[in-house]
Amino acid sequence: MKKLFTLVLLLSFFAANAQDTIKMGNWIMMGKVSFNFSQSSFTNWSAGGENSINGIGRYNMSFNYQKGKQNFTNWLDLALGYSVIGEANPMKTDDKIEYIPGYAYQLSKNWYFSVMGKFSSQFAKGYNYAVDSSTYISKFMAPGYVDLGPGFKYKPNDWFMLNLSPATAAWIIVGDQRLADLGSFGIDPAIRDDEGNIIQHADKSKFMFGAKLIAALNKEVAKNITLGTKLELFSDYLDTPQNIMVNWQVLVGLKVNKWLSVDLSTELLYNDNVMITDKDGNIGPRTQFKEMFMLSVGYAF
Repeated sequence: MKKLFTLVLLLSFFAANAQDTIKMGNWIMMGKVSFNFSQSSFTNWSAGGENSINGIGRYNMSFNYQKGKQNFTNWLDLALGYSVIGEANPMKTDDKIEYIPGYAYQLSKNWYFSVMGKFSSQFAKGYNYAVDSSTYISKFMAPGYVDLGPGFKYKPNDWFMLNLSPATAAWIIVGDQRLADLGSFGIDPAIRDDEGNIIQHADKSKFMFGAKLIAALNKEVAKNITLGTKLELFSDYLDTPQNIMVNWQVLVGLKVNKWLSVDLSTELLYNDNVMITDKDGNIGPRTQFKEMFMLSVGYAF
């Protein structure tokens, strides 16, 4: 994990020192590295308060190839953030690894035959801090998601794309036996006897086969204001295909100058196989939602 985090820092360093879009023959590289940091300190402050440090680093990159009717696309989205309040242990506030590769062959003006894949996971262990900050509930490759499928892509302009893959193979990976045995993230749980003892450990992966739709938009909607959104829908033919898995991400960015920006990001998730315990102790699938508002120092290239 330390080696992986070091690699992210190195990528961020090279991106931050890039002076322009990088072109290498038919390859074009573009990206953005940013860092958000806040700190507060209190000494003999009568109104009260807790010392705190907060930091989030982000790295986004596209690395694309275009020649004739063929093109290869690579999207990489990384994020890691922590918050330290008072004497408490650091709490993770953001953690993301997402890589989407794709191949497309142009069939007509706006339509392409495509093959698209996706890999997603996280860097560090995650905890339910409201319940227990010593027992992790997620980690690198627990979960991990991988999918790949052929289909057709519709791209009428530079800022919108829609891809439909009606035959997508997908895997949920939980590379931690304890979490897999619990049935985390949609994995079938371990088989236990009447006393709760494990008779047979759970598999660490689950195979799915279904249809996937991905739509992405990235457009400057007003001067220095950019709207980026990506919607992913997946229906598993093998298990309750009517229950659509949803991943919808939105990023609104206001560019103040070359180095300073204000970003509002949201992410909505729904997976009928992922069980979540609410504040009343009820267990079941839930709509997951995350929102972040940041003033960021960064560089786009």
